[in-house]
Order: sequence, then C-alpha cells, then structure tokens
Amino acid sequence: MHKFFSMMAMMAVVMLAATASAEVTSGPQVGDSVGAFTVTKVAGNPDDGFAVGRSGCYRCKTGSKPVVMVFARSADEKLAKLLKKIEEEVEEHQDEKLMSFVNMIGADAESLKKATEEFATKHGLSRIAFVVPEDAKDGPADFKIAPDADVTVVCYKEGKVKANHAFAKGGLSDDKIDAVVAASCALVE
Repeated sequence: MHKFFSMMAMMAVVMLAATASAEVTSGPQVGDSVGAFTVTKVAGNPDDGFAVGRSGCYRCKTGSKPVVMVFARSADEKLAKLLKKIEEEVEEHQDEKLMSFVNMIGADAESLKKATEEFATKHGLSRIAFVVPEDAKDGPADFKIAPDADVTVVCYKEGKVKANHAFAKGGLSDDKIDAVVAASCALVE
C-alpha cells in the first residue's frame, strides 16, 4: 500500500512539472484587436516619446507599428534572455519601426515599478520600454491574462494580433524563446 501511494505521489509531481512547463492560453489571441489601456512607464526606450514616469496608453503610442508586447510576472534570467533577443530584433528592424514593450504585472504596483527599473538596468535593456499597467495585478481585464501565465507575448501589427505565446512558470525554454523571436521577425516580413 505504501508503495502505491509513493508511486501516485511521484506521478503527481511529474504531471505538475509537465503542466508547469506547458504553454497556457493567455492574452489576446490571433486575429483579436489589441485595445487601449493605461500604463506608467518606468524604464527603457528613451527615444519612444513616452517619458519615464508618464502615465498613458502605450498601445495608443505604438499606433499601427509592428509590436512585441510582453506581460510578465517574474523578472528572471529566462525573461532577460528573451528580452535581449527581442531587443536585437528591434535594433535590426528599426527601418520597419518594430517596437516592444514589457508590462510587469503583480500584486503591488509600487514594488513592481522599483523592481522593473532595477531589472531593466541590470540587464542593459534600453530599446524596450518597461511599463506597469494601471491594472497591475493581472493587466487589463479585457486582455484576459491568465493567472497561471508567467509570461504572455502578443505580437501585433496594425492593432491586430498576429501571434500569441504564453508560458506557465518555468515554461520559457530556449526553444520557446526562439519561437517567440521568429514570431516577432514575421511582423516585419
């Protein structure tokens, strides 16, 4: 009997690990329109005409440009790796006006702002804007950012979603990062 319970516990751990690394459904989906929402800029892209500390609609600021929009709950090394690759694409595709902004979400907006500024500075990310949404806990309600999504990436152009990738905690692998970067490149092809 003890062996049976040990086997069941081990299977539960394996199933939880598999679920944690799987993609989840989160955010606006392919074909959806990306609506306006209010954010406060805390760091990044000094050339976007949106000053640090300013509140407003960053989505509105990007207009019809190709954009890689990220919602993140954890500022970890995998997120930094993803953002560095996106930043390389933004740099490479300046002529096509590719832009990116990261919405840091979580329980406490003020703590998020401080941690986000430190994260952007630590990783030398300067071509991507970092913002905290007015609805800091889960982002804009109509965006439906899943509570179990640690990272949600929405690639859009002319206000329409072209690609969506969302990952549970621990699910952002190197292969997944490459897929997100490929989707961002497809915006400018």
